[in-house]
This record gives sequence, structure tokens and C-alpha cells, in this order.
Amino acid sequence: MEHLRDVLGGGPRLVVKRDDTIPFGFGGNKIRKLQFEIAKAINAGADTIVTLGGVQSNHARATAATAAQLGLRCVLIINGEPPERPTANALLDRLLGAEIEYIPSRAERAESCERVMQRLRREGRNPYLIPLGASTSYGALGFVHAVRELKEQGIEPDVIVHATSSGGTQAGLIAGVALAGLTSRVIGVSADDPSEAIQRTVREIVRGIEGMESFDGAIEVDDRRVGAGYGAPTDESREAQELAARREGFFVDHTYTAKALGALIAYVREERFRPDETVLFWHTGGQVGVFA
Repeated sequence: MEHLRDVLGGGPRLVVKRDDTIPFGFGGNKIRKLQFEIAKAINAGADTIVTLGGVQSNHARATAATAAQLGLRCVLIINGEPPERPTANALLDRLLGAEIEYIPSRAERAESCERVMQRLRREGRNPYLIPLGASTSYGALGFVHAVRELKEQGIEPDVIVHATSSGGTQAGLIAGVALAGLTSRVIGVSADDPSEAIQRTVREIVRGIEGMESFDGAIEVDDRRVGAGYGAPTDESREAQELAARREGFFVDHTYTAKALGALIAYVREERFRPDETVLFWHTGGQVGVFA
């Protein structure tokens, strides 16, 4: 990202890993995790995939696309009000043929998952529940492999900055760095929850990955960029969105990637990195949310 580096007045080498350009299902980090979770579902004989998220959930859209491509039925448990005129991910969910059940808020997620799974079994289906964000130790393997992919591309960054929420991406990156023999710092920028909560989740997921059972390393989470809440733009995210588009020609969303890129920009301005370091922004997708 030479042009972004120039507008920031120099600093470390800046590169970007473009998971937004994964060609299937509008891409994004969830595709990497679903490669493993869906394989597990198929091996279990599932004919219906159930998952959950918000109205504009990237994970829900990616799951619906994956299920459609594999000939599986898909049920999405969505917290929030049904939109009068679906846009962005909500529109794509419907185009993909997912069955959508709306619930009032996040608080009803656990009960709703159990109820929907029981209903599907009564109907004679064999449902498989994918947790929020496919953030399991199995799903995180997608990012263990992604770090190998990065290394094969000749990039061994000193620092990786990315958006974090349900914890699977960060867990996979941390495990991937360790198992690939790299020393990269992994900094997750929270989209919603406080750092302590995300750190606990990430540590649990990392320890479920083979070879990482005794992991006790540092987990870096920056929770100072959330602003007014999940999906709410901040001054930092607005600037990051404009700079990414106008200087580098890619798009970030205010829920996840714009806040993470905004954090990276702030770190460079604060001179947190040496000029001889390579700092990688892992673009986890979410560009569909621009149209919400």
C-alpha cells in the first residue's frame, strides 16, 4: 500500500492481504473458515446448515452461498427486525434461498438455535449448527492455512492488523504464525466486545487447535475503536474508508474493516512501528456492507 504510506508521511512498509477478493460468495474471511466447518457438516451427513448473525451478517451470507453451492438447505437465525426493503447481505441471503428466522436480539440466540434444531429434526432433517462466525477451533484452521499461503507468497510480516469479533480469525492467525515458525505480532481490532472477552474466546479456540494445546502467549486486542457501537461509523473509520478507496482502490466497511484499517493508520501516525518493519492489513471482507 505505497500510496497510503505516502499520504501518511512514510513509516513502515504497508501491505494488504485481500480476502475481499476471494471469488466465491463475495469472499471474506468467513469463506476460509467455512471450508473446514462445512466439510465437517458433510462428513456428519448433514442436509441442512443452521447458523446465526445480525441482519447484515457477512457470515450468514457466506454460509447461505456455501450451502446453495453444495445443494444443502440453509436456515439463518437473524437478530433484528426484518427489513422492509432488503439490501446488501440481507438481499443476498434471500437471493441465495436461505430460510430466515428473525429474533428480537442477541439475547435470544442460544434458545432460538436449540428450538430451530429441534424443529428441523422433527421434520426429518439432519441439521448441523455452525456457531457464530464459524469461530471454532476447526473453522480457525482456515487461517492456519491462510498464514501458510501468505508465507508461500513471500510475505513474512512483522505485524498483522485485522478486525476481530467472534475470535476465530484471530485464533487462526495466532496459531498459523506459531505453527509456520513466524514471529509476527497479531493485533485484533475489536468490532464490538471488550478486549478481555475476546481474549478469553481467542485463547480457548487456539488451545483447541492441534499443536497449540498449551498456548499461553499474549493476545493483543484493541477495543478503543468501537465508537458508538457495532456497525456505527467513527471519524477514524470514515477517514480509513476514504483513504482505502482513493489511495489504494479497495473498499472497507464501518462494521469491521474500516475500524481495523483506521487503527492501523493511527498506529503509523503514532510511530508505533519502525520504518524497517512490514505491517500487513488483513482485509477480512465485508465490502457488501457498504450497500446496506
